[in-house]
Amino acid sequence: MEDVLAAIEAARDKVMAEEIKSLTKLGIPKAMAYQMIASRFHQKTPGQEEAEPDPFESGGSSSWDE
Repeated sequence: MEDVLAAIEAARDKVMAEEIKSLTKLGIPKAMAYQMIASRFHQKTPGQEEAEPDPFESGGSSSWDE
């Protein structure tokens, strides 16, 4: 089981690194690219206390006027 988790984490890290690299090639600063990718993968960025809640996964009451 631990080997499977390690393989999944390694694959995730590789994908994140490739996406950060492609974003920096487009001219986005590395810190901003890392933050964007980390939010997609629900990872904490350096210096961040808690991950911000995803507004699409809140499950709480809707603030939309109906």
